[in-house]
Amino acid sequence: MSQITTLERPAQEADVRAEGRAEAAAPLLALRNVEVVYDDVILVLRGLSLDVPAGSITALLGANGAGKSTTLKAISGLLRSENGEVTRGEIQFDGSRIDGVEPDLIVRRGIFQVMEGRRIVADMTPMENLRLGAFSRRDRGIADDLERVLTYFPRLKERTGAAGYLSGGEQQMLAIGRALMARPRLILMDEPSMGLSPLLVKEVFGIIRQINRDLGVTILLVEQNARAALAVADRGYIMEQGKVVLDGSVEELRSNEDVKEFYLGGAGDQRKTFKNLKSFKRRKRWI
Repeated sequence: MSQITTLERPAQEADVRAEGRAEAAAPLLALRNVEVVYDDVILVLRGLSLDVPAGSITALLGANGAGKSTTLKAISGLLRSENGEVTRGEIQFDGSRIDGVEPDLIVRRGIFQVMEGRRIVADMTPMENLRLGAFSRRDRGIADDLERVLTYFPRLKERTGAAGYLSGGEQQMLAIGRALMARPRLILMDEPSMGLSPLLVKEVFGIIRQINRDLGVTILLVEQNARAALAVADRGYIMEQGKVVLDGSVEELRSNEDVKEFYLGGAGDQRKTFKNLKSFKRRKRWI
């Protein structure tokens, strides 16, 4: 009997190590065959699946109407406010399903969405907006976190008037800072470059990368500015008509001829005019 036990032990230990590696490799966020319907009839997401590894910046790219913002709202639970619903599939965060969970509980679990268009409270000061981001917290570290946020966005400390009078770049910084005040594990960012000058885009994306590196916050980044997004992301997904048509590491996406042509303006001499421009769904390379 002791001999059998001795022989079995290495196999059992190997199984434990394998399970440990599998758990370590499990994504922080996973969407599996998710379908989303608006108003009970409009199908927007069509079997969407994607993984967001812990500690990464994952870019979600696509044209207007591809379903990118709907994907973020499905994760954050905000679909109900627009009469939308996850009708099939599942969304898992840290191994637990969150589709169907109320938005405030999703925030408490560690997910915060930075909405498209900033959505700051215009008649509150920047400091009041930042403190609002910590509404779900009851710990004593809020003051320290406020100081940390202001080290990333020192301009906000100088602004004492209503937040509605901030520039577009400052409002975007305020929206990101408000998200950090919730101490999130995952930030969903929807079009942070919208309405910003190229110089401000570079500054905001540099701060996003710095936050990811310094704090280890995982970021799912929805962005139409593919060049800026791929400059800070670790991997990416490209969506069209509610589903993923291509995914891979940043290096793989940058070297893909279709990505160069449709997103990075790198077609060179291969396309002299726009007459032969086709959508992704008609390109056999995507199948």
